[in-house]
Amino acid sequence: MSAPDPSRRPSTFGGVVYLGVCAVAALAVAVVALDQWRRGVTVLGVGLLVAAGARLVLSEHEAGMLRVRRNRWVDAVMLVGVGAGLVALAASIPDQPA
Repeated sequence: MSAPDPSRRPSTFGGVVYLGVCAVAALAVAVVALDQWRRGVTVLGVGLLVAAGARLVLSEHEAGMLRVRRNRWVDAVMLVGVGAGLVALAASIPDQPA
């Protein structure tokens, strides 16, 4: 068995945050699959809001996989828009009778 390839691990804190957001997204999908769609969508939205905060705080080099575009503000605005939209969606849709 060979030693693990060190290039397969995130080399920046942004990469760690990105993998955390991916884990939160997988958790959110699992929660939705368990018939708790409102909670799952909220968890996903909050995860994206955390990613937006990390994108704003981290330097260009440390942002890692969170850096999609050259402009951090565009990345952050898009993440905030989708994250806040999901949270608002989950909060605004009324409960349906069974």
